[in-house]
Amino acid sequence: MTDTHHAHRHEHHHDHPRERHPEEAAAGTPSEYWDARYRRSERIWSGAPNAALVRESADLVPGSALDLGCGEGADAVWLARQGWRVTGVDISEVALGRAAEHAREAGVAERIEWRLQDLADGLPDGGHQLVSAHFLHSEVELPRERILRGAAEAVAPGGVLLVVGHTGVPHWSAQPERAVALPGPDEVLAALDLPAGDWETLRKEETERTGTDPEGRPMVWVDSVLKLRRLR
Repeated sequence: MTDTHHAHRHEHHHDHPRERHPEEAAAGTPSEYWDARYRRSERIWSGAPNAALVRESADLVPGSALDLGCGEGADAVWLARQGWRVTGVDISEVALGRAAEHAREAGVAERIEWRLQDLADGLPDGGHQLVSAHFLHSEVELPRERILRGAAEAVAPGGVLLVVGHTGVPHWSAQPERAVALPGPDEVLAALDLPAGDWETLRKEETERTGTDPEGRPMVWVDSVLKLRRLR
């Protein structure tokens, strides 16, 4: 959206700060920025689902899922393959076109609804068994905390909210033009300001995974993982 609008790279396009391409820098709105970002290549992300989503949804019964900042659609397609009915939301029309093609190639197009929407303007209707927000970070304006509070409201009783994000800027990233929120799981939970007794914390931790930097050198990524179940 991901970012107003995340070994393999993240599917979501809300990524670490880096030097902007001139076309992106000239974009007037967040949607123009992300469309320009995607047009730079035929595909930005790996096409594989985020590892945390695969791990943390393994114990869930498929139902209705909402994927916030769905990017090129790998998470939504993977969920649909597991039997979920998915709504994928992103601010980039370019990204959603690729996501829809991915779903058609995977044979799950009928299980996914794609929505072009700026999450700063609101979220789709709630009542989902899973609401997923992976790497919802941005170099352009993004009311992240407000969006995540809306994400919590979109979870049905008994459903799960899964928020995964970066917790630090890697050594190779350029300094962003504006502050990019990279909170840890305790900060994310505090910012949600959830009603006491309404939620159960299933996982709240920082996890490490190995990968490579743009030069191909090994590095360790640190992610914040927050998984909550709505009790009522």
